[in-house]
Amino acid sequence: MSSTDRILCEIKDHIAYVYMNRPEKLNGLDMPMFKEMIACAKKLRKNRSVRAVILAAKGDSFCAGLDFKALSKDPMMVPKVFLKWPWTKQNIAQQIAHCWRDLPVPVICAIHGNCFGGGMQIALACDYRIATPDANLSIMEMKWGLIPDMSGMVTLSRLTRVDIAQELTMTGRQFSAEEGYEYGLISKLSADPLADAQALAEVIASKSPDAIAATKYLFKKSWKADTWKALRWERWVQARLLGRKNQRIAMANGLAGKDKEPKPFKDRTSFK
Repeated sequence: MSSTDRILCEIKDHIAYVYMNRPEKLNGLDMPMFKEMIACAKKLRKNRSVRAVILAAKGDSFCAGLDFKALSKDPMMVPKVFLKWPWTKQNIAQQIAHCWRDLPVPVICAIHGNCFGGGMQIALACDYRIATPDANLSIMEMKWGLIPDMSGMVTLSRLTRVDIAQELTMTGRQFSAEEGYEYGLISKLSADPLADAQALAEVIASKSPDAIAATKYLFKKSWKADTWKALRWERWVQARLLGRKNQRIAMANGLAGKDKEPKPFKDRTSFK
């Protein structure tokens, strides 16, 4: 277990458990949280032994969004978070959410309590969102006279209808995870999201890490693409898998039958 003021990260059996650790502030996002979460994602990206990530939070809530009190105390926080350097594709505010979508391994988000504003956008950038039915959600930026600008426009467009996304954004209203499930924003409802997230991560971690990374990469590149572009991506991604060590191990395990102990997979080599 490695610990900082804001983020806890533990890697066990090829699964990374990442916790937001500011419970006294409902895991509100301040500058140290921005920096440490992005740094954590970068380290996990380089660790090829990691096959799945679970993103959760300590305390009574997943994340209450941007910590406006911290923002008001540090006048430099706004330009630091929202301005983009010319040589980068995204600012820090977008990166804290989008870094999870960019990981080459699936990220499973376990949501409880409040999940507002920036916290909601972080959750939307994950591959799966498992939440307690009574979790309280909101795309809350409208309350502050703002729009969701932490990669929300990328993720909302892939998860729900435009009329639903506009209504939730324009009203900033709070809604339950049950309602979020109906909208396609929540993947699964669970009384114990962390346990269900771990169960899913364990299944994923038991598969070829190259094929899992390839699947995430393929869906990112081809989802909603035109037919011929999607078919080209299928061919190209499959060509990068065929004959590699982990593909051969998967083939051998599949042919060996249930009675034989499966061969362990090697660390991820493709789609880093």
